[in-house]
Amino acid sequence: MTMETVTDDYRWMARALELAKRGYYSTRPNPRVGCVIVEGNNVIGEGFHYRAGEAHAEVHALQAAGEGAAGATAYVSLEPCCHTGRTPPCTTQLIAARIARVVCASSDPNPRVAGAGVAQLRGAGITVIEGVMSAQAAQLNRGFISRMERQRPFIKIKLGMTLDGKIALASGASEWITGAAARADVQRLRAESGAVLTGVGTVLADNPSLNLRDLSYDTAGQQPLRVVIDSRLRSAPTSRIFHLPGQVLVFTASDDEAQMARLHATGAIIEPCAHSRLGIDLNAVLARLAEYEINDVLVEAGPALVGALIRERLFDELIIYMAPKLFGNTARDGFKLPALSLIDDALTLEFIEVRRLGSDLRIVLRQS
Repeated sequence: MTMETVTDDYRWMARALELAKRGYYSTRPNPRVGCVIVEGNNVIGEGFHYRAGEAHAEVHALQAAGEGAAGATAYVSLEPCCHTGRTPPCTTQLIAARIARVVCASSDPNPRVAGAGVAQLRGAGITVIEGVMSAQAAQLNRGFISRMERQRPFIKIKLGMTLDGKIALASGASEWITGAAARADVQRLRAESGAVLTGVGTVLADNPSLNLRDLSYDTAGQQPLRVVIDSRLRSAPTSRIFHLPGQVLVFTASDDEAQMARLHATGAIIEPCAHSRLGIDLNAVLARLAEYEINDVLVEAGPALVGALIRERLFDELIIYMAPKLFGNTARDGFKLPALSLIDDALTLEFIEVRRLGSDLRIVLRQS
């Protein structure tokens, strides 16, 4: 393979990844995928996956290329599927179009594919190159990868807090700690998430909506699933969260059938869940959300639930919107964590990004 060929492979894969981003908010629960078909040095077809149940990126690109696909190279940001799901397998369509070469960024972590797609293409005499811009492709589909490989979604915890780590005054007043730019960015996080997770304490105290209100994000009409952790089933059926477009899912350890019926009447789904030593079994909750095909979860909750997720290391990113304000010692902390005896026992995080949003800072951290 010549240096020129390698350079072209990266060039066209970058284009495939850009195409994949066009379905960034709309493909769930499917991965984001783009495809470019090139003959010589000319693009003859391209496409991206927009919504589950509709044609995959390869199909759109092949339709655009027509008969010119024979002998061409297909650049795909994810290994082509080889099974029949909501749509037919892409491998058979690439083979039927007589594509000569396929370059894919990463293998598909779905056990129904996981290398079988590449094997099928090679078995048909197609040259396959793997791993071109694999890190970028993995970043684009980290939630899907998490669900397939860890059987739980990618978890982002969002907090709006002051410089001294407070999320509300002692009275509970918290509107608004951060400015308009930070609040708008939270809409972006909701748009890219399959579910927004909160606790019953937040539902009772703040009566939040937790829905996507910024319709400039093309989610193909999807609202994130609103998920409530409510071990004793204290949620009020009149709460705003139960009366907005989209689905509500309540995890509980209660067997109060009368309260279940009241919540069912709002359209909510009630999921029984076992207790753990720290309350409701959060590992079981996240595993169940994976079964609901949720790739990404945004946590917007109070200090107890946030603290429990951090304590059990059940998060991937901590996203803090920090306002240049001080609330003082009597104000409410962002999360509850047990006291430490040794500094070495502290959870250490890695700064991924620090960016100014209006008058606030957005700080993104991951476990190091």
